[in-house]
Amino acid sequence: MQEGRVIAYASRQLRKHETNYPTHDLELAAVVHALKIWRHYLLGNTCHIYTDHKSLKYIFTQPELNMRQRRWLELIKDYDLEIHYHPGKANVVADALSRRAHCNVIEVRPTARVICWEMNEIEMPVKFLVELYNISIEPTLRDLIIEAQKHDPGMAHIREGIAEAKRDCFTLDNQGVLWFKNRLVVPKDMELRKKILEEAHKSVLAMHPGSNKMYQDLKQRFWWTRMKREIAKYVSECHVCKRVKADHLKPAGMLHPLNIPAWKWEDIHMDFVVGLPRTQKGYDSIWVIIDRFTKSAHFIPVKTSYTAATYAELYIARIVSLHELGDGSFRGSVWEEVRTPLNRSRTGERVTFGPDLVTQAEEQVRFIRENLKRARSRRKSYSDRRRRPLVFKEGDHVYLRVSPMKGVHRFGVKGKLAPRYVGPFKISEKCGPVAYRLELPPRLAAVHDIFHVSQLKKCPRVPEEEIDTSQVQIEPDLTYEAGPVKVPDQKQRSTRRSTVTMYKVQWSEHTEEEATWETEEYREPSIRVSFRPPRTSMFRLA
Repeated sequence: MQEGRVIAYASRQLRKHETNYPTHDLELAAVVHALKIWRHYLLGNTCHIYTDHKSLKYIFTQPELNMRQRRWLELIKDYDLEIHYHPGKANVVADALSRRAHCNVIEVRPTARVICWEMNEIEMPVKFLVELYNISIEPTLRDLIIEAQKHDPGMAHIREGIAEAKRDCFTLDNQGVLWFKNRLVVPKDMELRKKILEEAHKSVLAMHPGSNKMYQDLKQRFWWTRMKREIAKYVSECHVCKRVKADHLKPAGMLHPLNIPAWKWEDIHMDFVVGLPRTQKGYDSIWVIIDRFTKSAHFIPVKTSYTAATYAELYIARIVSLHELGDGSFRGSVWEEVRTPLNRSRTGERVTFGPDLVTQAEEQVRFIRENLKRARSRRKSYSDRRRRPLVFKEGDHVYLRVSPMKGVHRFGVKGKLAPRYVGPFKISEKCGPVAYRLELPPRLAAVHDIFHVSQLKKCPRVPEEEIDTSQVQIEPDLTYEAGPVKVPDQKQRSTRRSTVTMYKVQWSEHTEEEATWETEEYREPSIRVSFRPPRTSMFRLA
């Protein structure tokens, strides 16, 4: 720049060996490139270089330099220059030059006329006029709005206000079209407004923007009352956004801790380890029973064919016979003497204590119990800071969270477009403070129908269109597998030491445009690739 005006632009593509340069060397390479091509401008003059790489300003005082940096400093020392740091987020001018201007769905520029005008300005007349269009939208949208303004009673009231000079923000053009600060006024026609919202949200180039982005795009061209509120409601009811977009909210459901057990083996946890090899006695599972008070556990071999009555008999034989339970039938005078620590000495002999000692012990027990309750309440408050309350009613429709899986690793990086929710499903029953029962379709009969509120998302509007519930094959553990479908292409990627073969893999539940490049080491051992010209490769299961 000279005197605040840009006099030259320059850019080039990185060479093959330059792609391996570290960031510091790449930033310095840009400076060297500018000095070489603008040598006739800079040599003999003082110049200032602005960069968003802060460490580059210390290149002249850097204690250690590699051979490449030393060679470049030999060239830089011929110039009288100063390097200044400019934050990248504030360098909007450079970002505008390095980014492509994307088309706006609502804004269509007359590209052909602009190009012809620019060519004529530089005395390069165009012989053949070719009409160019950035995007394809319905050409009668503006005509529909103008026609609807003529029949809307609210527009007539605004025209009367303009005639009486009471509506300063509204204007009428020569054709009688009503404008609000250079924005076309949309009448109260719900079908017309819905058409505008669908074009700005669901078209090919829109890609389902959020409510803020969509409002910023629409308010440049249109205006109607409560516009922002209607846009937010429309986006919140979009079925695709609810299923695919990630949540940036706190996990739903407040913490509800269990009560502190009064005595051992009053409250227990149970679980089963299934799918084990069958023993000679026919056992194929393990029944795990854990006491919440003492944390002691029992591991009992069982069979998957056992009934509830069999488990009850086994519990009495293996647990009740070994431990005193907190039930009232076991709280006889003898059991009370056995479980009271003050009634036994270290040698097991009966010892009589005075009432003062018993009172002190009871006070200590009460003090400990109060502290435990206070600590539990404090921990609950800490946990609830990172949670949010979420309550549903019977009859509400919700989306159910699912977890994607792939046949290869790194799915968290490649699965951005994978659906995160399925549904919506109807809530049939509330099974606790934070648990709900859903009406699942028959294909999900193997899935337990009670879910925590953190796995649910509210559905503001049940889609009227038919929903294909078989789009994603959900497993009983609420996961679905996105496996490889075909390999449309491959390429060789060379590094400093080796050459790696990359495969372009198309995954199930994804289109070919969403295919990812994977290395051979990430493929499953049971899958092999067979390439046949011309690029008709497919994954074949061995």
